[in-house]
Amino acid sequence: MDAQDADLKKELNATLQARRELGEEYESALVDSFLEKVDQRIDGAIDRRVRRQLAEQQMVMARGTRSSRATDSWGERFGFGIVSLVLAIPLSAIGGGVAHLPGLLITWVGIVGVNAVQAVRTNPGLFTRRRTSSGDGWED
Repeated sequence: MDAQDADLKKELNATLQARRELGEEYESALVDSFLEKVDQRIDGAIDRRVRRQLAEQQMVMARGTRSSRATDSWGERFGFGIVSLVLAIPLSAIGGGVAHLPGLLITWVGIVGVNAVQAVRTNPGLFTRRRTSSGDGWED
């Protein structure tokens, strides 16, 4: 338990003691006061986290490198693919139902396009050609 938790526990105990002494008619005011203090603690913690993340992002941008928490982890790529396939079912039904075959084709072109953009975003140079090791041309 850190110092802030100990302070909050003291505040709670003081609030409960005051409630015992003052009676139930002051209960809502005491609870509101305690919740205001808890709310201030939560707001302070959130502000510190947001400032820290913004500072980390600014450092990453200043260095021109990608963050170690970049959004290209295997799990996120897998999740993106699963979500796009799950959403493909109702989108295909809507596109096929409204515009028949052309609507279905447009829907799937959009789905493939979104996944291609995601793949290129997480793997720059995915669709570029590479030089062969022999140096005589390009690899196909």
